[in-house]
Amino acid sequence: MKRIAVCPGSFDPITLGHVDLIRRATRLFDHVIVAVAADAQKQHVFSVDERVEMAIAACEDLSNLTVYSLEGLLVQFCRQHQATAIVKGLRSAADMPHEMQMQAINADLAPEIETVFVPASASTAHICASMVRWLSQLGVDISCYVPPMVAEQLALKYGNPAQ
Repeated sequence: MKRIAVCPGSFDPITLGHVDLIRRATRLFDHVIVAVAADAQKQHVFSVDERVEMAIAACEDLSNLTVYSLEGLLVQFCRQHQATAIVKGLRSAADMPHEMQMQAINADLAPEIETVFVPASASTAHICASMVRWLSQLGVDISCYVPPMVAEQLALKYGNPAQ
């Protein structure tokens, strides 16, 4: 049986921390699906289609990976794609309460789907999408935090073409 995992997130934008987690997940599972959440409750800088496109570009060298947009319940998406695991990154202990709450809810809804927590690499644990967006808005070079295409898209979005 093929081991399929889902890496969900808003990826607004996808960062090098996300890419590191996704790469590590592709070594643990036969196939990984990056699920870019549409999440109507959040106001995103990039549309879901733009975020999917950036995720595809950031992970284009990974052969055992696909990227889809996600609407609705994550566990329903996992079932539709025969995934048996959800892979979530943890940057610090501060992430744990929320992630544990989500894990418990997902386990109630779909006990056959396991959540796997992967600690962030030391080199990327400090990177978060909201900080990247803020720095980019201020015109700061964020190329050390995101893939090149993302840096370009953020520069265009915020009118900072010199980045």
